[in-house]
Amino acid sequence: MIEAFPSVVAFGLNCATGPVEMAQHVRFLGQNSTRPIAVQPNAGLPIMEKGHAVYKLSPEELGQHHLEFVEKYGVALCGGCCGTTPAHIKAVADAVGGHKHTSDAHWIRVRQQFPGFDFSVANPELPTPNSLVGISSLYQFQPYEQDTSFLIVGEKTNANGSKAFREMLAAENWEGLTELARELEGEGSHVLDVCTAYVGRNEEKDMRTLLSYYNRHIQVPLMIDSTEVNVIEAALQTVAGKPIVNSINFEDGEDRTRKVLGLCRKYGAAVVGLTIDEKGMAKSADEKFAIAERLIARTREFGLPDHDLFIDCLTFTLGSGDEEFRASAIATIDAIAMLKQHYPRVNTVLGVSNVSFGLKPALRQVLNSTFLHFAREAGLTSAIVHASKILPENKIEADVWKLATDLVYDRRVFAEA
Repeated sequence: MIEAFPSVVAFGLNCATGPVEMAQHVRFLGQNSTRPIAVQPNAGLPIMEKGHAVYKLSPEELGQHHLEFVEKYGVALCGGCCGTTPAHIKAVADAVGGHKHTSDAHWIRVRQQFPGFDFSVANPELPTPNSLVGISSLYQFQPYEQDTSFLIVGEKTNANGSKAFREMLAAENWEGLTELARELEGEGSHVLDVCTAYVGRNEEKDMRTLLSYYNRHIQVPLMIDSTEVNVIEAALQTVAGKPIVNSINFEDGEDRTRKVLGLCRKYGAAVVGLTIDEKGMAKSADEKFAIAERLIARTREFGLPDHDLFIDCLTFTLGSGDEEFRASAIATIDAIAMLKQHYPRVNTVLGVSNVSFGLKPALRQVLNSTFLHFAREAGLTSAIVHASKILPENKIEADVWKLATDLVYDRRVFAEA
């Protein structure tokens, strides 16, 4: 999350432990941090003697540990904290003073991309120098790119889409809402979409309260889902880690979008952009792509890297039979493919279940799974879904898969008159 803030020019560890206990964390920073690394350990772990904390690590031992940190992990600033004396600091200076960086630390490899310690995004067209690209909770980092899956965003922690969530929210059953989130974690969600917008309730207050529970008890990162700028800011002030904000669009012009992007920059968040402009939801692939380019231009203007933008190309239901929307899934899939080709580092996301709205549950599961399959083939990187309700192709009967595929791609055979 720290790398979301260009004003941070170094990353350091100090106090709490001695150099031995810090070593694994210093190694991790050396392998991943784009910023120079500072390390100021205590003189070992304290031992209580006659009621006083005593630090046993000698000056020479501290100096040797720092030399190893510099040579192996690229530490740039060395010092000491509790238990260290002038003799310790002299030993450190003697060991590493003037020592050239010979390690293969990540920040040394990429420092040419940050002249003058300017860590803002200078050229979004270039590959990101970040070793870690993703979001985080208080407890864990979640990469955007999953090894064997797409980024799964759980959708049941949302007052707009879950009756159970609404009922528990109305009853202020915070423990129940937390257990619901745990269930989504258990089903394999990598991120949880959280929305507390419920008529007659204070959305901002509910969001703060719920996030305080999720911060403590939920392992995966969160997606903050609200149309209200004040709620988004309250959530960003409350949530632990780096979240995704859902969402921005141009339905009412650019004022709200600029306010939300300013908050994303200030608090270090990623953002979802919907392909909606002043004329409404884009319907054709070309319209979706044009609005997506406008969204990309705005996020770049506010200094967000391309990988922190999730474009939602949106889709309409195929369950209505409305002739106007027969080819709407094709337009969405084509728009995703266009984005993948022209902006490969921009992420894409879909609320997959929208495609089957109005159908019976069994049909919804098949159509959602089929549509998601083809969207992923086109380059979709994440989806808001009920993970346990998605089936792979080999779990759906071949003739049923064909019917769903024909519906997605509007393949119709008309009987001869």
